[in-house]
Amino acid sequence: MELEPRAYEKIIQLITKGVTIPNPLTLDIGDEVDIDRISGRGVTIYPGCRIYGDKTVISSGVRIGAEGPVTIDNCQLGGGVELKGGYFAKSVFLEKANMGLGAHVREGCVLEEEANGAHCVGLKQTILFPFVTLGSLINFCDCLMAGGTSRKDHSEVGSSYIHFNFTPDGDKTTPSLIGDVPRGVMLNQPLIFLGGQGGMVGPLRIGYGNVVAAGSILRHDVSEGNKMIIGKTHQGLVIDVTPRSYKNILHVVENNIRYLANLVALEQWYVQVRRLFFCSQDFGDLLYEGLLDTLSVAKKERTKRLAAMADKMPDSLERYTTQGQAAAGKRELHEKIEEVCALFLGPLGGEAGIELRDRFLAAFLNHKEKQHKGYIEVIQSLPDDISRQGVRWLTQIVDTLCEKGAALVPNLGLFKE
Repeated sequence: MELEPRAYEKIIQLITKGVTIPNPLTLDIGDEVDIDRISGRGVTIYPGCRIYGDKTVISSGVRIGAEGPVTIDNCQLGGGVELKGGYFAKSVFLEKANMGLGAHVREGCVLEEEANGAHCVGLKQTILFPFVTLGSLINFCDCLMAGGTSRKDHSEVGSSYIHFNFTPDGDKTTPSLIGDVPRGVMLNQPLIFLGGQGGMVGPLRIGYGNVVAAGSILRHDVSEGNKMIIGKTHQGLVIDVTPRSYKNILHVVENNIRYLANLVALEQWYVQVRRLFFCSQDFGDLLYEGLLDTLSVAKKERTKRLAAMADKMPDSLERYTTQGQAAAGKRELHEKIEEVCALFLGPLGGEAGIELRDRFLAAFLNHKEKQHKGYIEVIQSLPDDISRQGVRWLTQIVDTLCEKGAALVPNLGLFKE
């Protein structure tokens, strides 16, 4: 009778390296998994877990499956990460990030340091900055959330929350910015609180310091900060619907372009700043590679969804009588969408704000050399003037990309406020 598991030899290698595996017979490891990408220091893999993918990385101190079986497929896990139960694919988890039982984390996600979720949380194409906390029973796909300064002062999403990311016309041009990249990466912004049993109808923008009352459904941007937001319940009614009318096309395109511009800014932050800290981490080069790959996937996802909506504009013009500038804007979007998308997939992000970047990096590197600390500590110890220089650089990237995008479709009237 055959009692050896399929990956018997690899399991023996892991145990020999020092990985704690309480019940080896229940573990499944794909033939493609590279054992050299799994640390032997302080790693625990509990019964019933499955590890797949040639790009999978498991750093020291990682705990997998403490609350239930875990499936990992091509994820990169930083030091001290805990995945307590669920499914995790093509995503990156940085130091001490953790997810509870029943998690379902699909491709394109980044959970930065100590970002976390309780039980039954669904994520896809989601980016959480350090310390961001998600409650239980949450669907939070297609969004980026920042804010807060520590595990005691963090942005939070209450239980039973949903980010609505699919429209009646079948579009997923719905990414929402809860906070932003230029200020968020400095880890010094007020927390954002999204009350439980509520939701957001993407694509939306929410400013720092905002508190959304429990049970509220947000349907409009609240980009200013430090507000209490109480959602208004719709009155019951039945009205006619014109499919693909796209009356709010300006809002949708603006928020998609701004979201993409923030992704480019985050990519530049990783390349110019975060990269400097990975050399001292377990599998740091592989974590860094995973971050860049995931951001590339995120940009391609957002441009693909935007292009798919733009392809519907001729049909929209036929179905819905649109005159003048509004009609011209829809035609422009359809005709220019490839050029719009190319802005975010090309080199422009690295070229924008070079002088601001170099000025910030010179001051930043000088400060870093005096600290001899990790990423979080160095960023949070930056003097205000250096932090502001970094914000100006990243804001210049976002503004440049938004301006270039608006210039390609002038009749849409983007970013006129």
